[in-house]
Amino acid sequence: MILLLFTVVMVKTAAASVLGSDVELKPGAELKLGATQIPSNISNTHSVPPLICNSTERDGFKVFISGNVALESIGASAFSDLPELIEITITKSKHLSHIHPDAFSNIAKLQYLTISNTGLRIFPDFTKIQSTAHGFLFDLQENSLVERVPANAFRGLCTQTITEIRLTRNGIKEVASDAFNGTKMHRLFLRGNQQLTHVDPNAFAGSSELVVLDISQTALSSLPDCILGGLQKLIAESAFHLKELPPLQLFTKLRQASLTYPSHCCAFQNVHRNRSRWSALCSHPKARSNLHFYRDHCSNSTSVTCTPTQDDFNPCEDIMSPVALRVLIWIVSILALLGNAVVLLVLLGSRAKLTVPRFLMCHLAFSDLCMGVYLVVIATVDTLTRGRYHNHAIDWQTGLGCSAAGFFTVFASELSVFTLTAITLERWHTITHALRLDRRLRLRHACAVMTAGWIFSSLSALLPTLGVSSYGKVSICLPMDVESLVSQIYVVSLLLLNILAFFCVCGCYLSIYLTVRNPSSAPAHADTHVAQRMAILIFTDFICMAPISFFAVSAALKLPLITVSDAKLLLVLFYPINSCSNPFLYAFFTRTFRRDFFLLAARFGLFRTRAQIYRTESSSCQQPAWTSPKNSHVMMCSLANTVSLDGKRQC
Repeated sequence: MILLLFTVVMVKTAAASVLGSDVELKPGAELKLGATQIPSNISNTHSVPPLICNSTERDGFKVFISGNVALESIGASAFSDLPELIEITITKSKHLSHIHPDAFSNIAKLQYLTISNTGLRIFPDFTKIQSTAHGFLFDLQENSLVERVPANAFRGLCTQTITEIRLTRNGIKEVASDAFNGTKMHRLFLRGNQQLTHVDPNAFAGSSELVVLDISQTALSSLPDCILGGLQKLIAESAFHLKELPPLQLFTKLRQASLTYPSHCCAFQNVHRNRSRWSALCSHPKARSNLHFYRDHCSNSTSVTCTPTQDDFNPCEDIMSPVALRVLIWIVSILALLGNAVVLLVLLGSRAKLTVPRFLMCHLAFSDLCMGVYLVVIATVDTLTRGRYHNHAIDWQTGLGCSAAGFFTVFASELSVFTLTAITLERWHTITHALRLDRRLRLRHACAVMTAGWIFSSLSALLPTLGVSSYGKVSICLPMDVESLVSQIYVVSLLLLNILAFFCVCGCYLSIYLTVRNPSSAPAHADTHVAQRMAILIFTDFICMAPISFFAVSAALKLPLITVSDAKLLLVLFYPINSCSNPFLYAFFTRTFRRDFFLLAARFGLFRTRAQIYRTESSSCQQPAWTSPKNSHVMMCSLANTVSLDGKRQC
């Protein structure tokens, strides 16, 4: 029997600081502490030191080098022609920077090769090992300076099937073309190579089918299509750059997947294989009795065990799943866009004096226009990703698009509520102080109020982009993340402020109604008309505010009463009600706006007859809006148009 001399260096003290070089080994002697090189003059006829050897006829010999901080290189033929060597482990040798290409050659029985925690900068050459052992395992890990796996890196390593190749927690940035050429590996682990961004599409050319692939904690954004057909297990945990999966039809044998994002698991729920070739044995009467054979070779569907599963915030569905919801969101968004765009165009294009009501209406129309933009963005993304949202969910929810959409909707919602409250307070102040011209709200006051509104709305919309809650929690980009206490306070505070604004509006309208109501002198129809007008304004605010606030507060307190799918229905049906109705209630239905519209249209040659009628009426109605505190008829007529754009009496 040929005996093997091998070296084991276990450095546990500072003695490693005493460096040596080219140490001559004698039979039965250990390598001295502080050696910097495993020499090339090791003879396979030397006896093995009994204190550092692990050898039996059954198990063969093992080499274990650990903790040698002085070791710098391994010379040529250091481990060559050792027929009984089955395992080599080199670890915790931080200064080992070079392994000679001929250090490993003709080690026919080698089964395990581990190199970890060294200072290697270049991927070692293992092509001359030529192991004939079955179930070979190669482990190269925690070598932070190794940046590239070169072509043919494992060719000649083993002539039989390689059970595993572990390249974990290295500094690998790239896997070159033909890197695994000539290998018959079943499992490949690239876990922990956080800088790994590129695996050449031909890296697996010339290799047999891969069964298990682990790319967890890497920066890979795609997978080579050529290896997917044989994969049975894919591990991609904390692979945050892998936002889009390859076509599912390529995973013909996949049974288990551990991924990063729940949306990717949605893809495997109803995946079907499109097989172009069917096994001839599938038609055999007994084919179905063998479940494994039929599943693997005959069935065109598969059940893939996938984690993480969907959560409450990200169900396996498109952004707008029901067809009716998709149609409705387009209708609502177009109404909000067109209605508020017309209001802005008429107000800004009118030659009438810019009054406080007009100024406030401009802000209201702009905020509601932003809401329309948000709805159009959501509807467009839903259309573009229909049926494939699982592959676009991460890019959308973590990208600038969702953040911008979320900013638009929170900004629009808060500015709209703020402006509605300001308009109501301005009308209340004007009517309750009708005869006190010195107490009228001036334009400079309105500018100051709206400046505060813009600052508040902008800050409210900006906070989720700075980590207070998040727009990316759900596909509709609303700040539904209430995991932290700060996020909870943020969401609940906004909701409570909106509820407070609603009660303020209700209180103002009630005060206005009680101020002008005088049954002894006012016509009953005018009284009724005012009440109806106020009821409509309050009702639209209520149906917009109540459902959203109720369910949102319960969710913010972590007591959700509805799912995200149900919340999408609220988003389309109730959330934008004010944005769609405000142009009609505060503009289209008022005589002043209609006058301004026709006068503006007449400047472009349209509706000239109607415009002339409004000019005639305006010239005959130049008296003050409030003539007498006892003239309840005049006051009722004005209040019937309490949302008019100039605050003047409409004749």
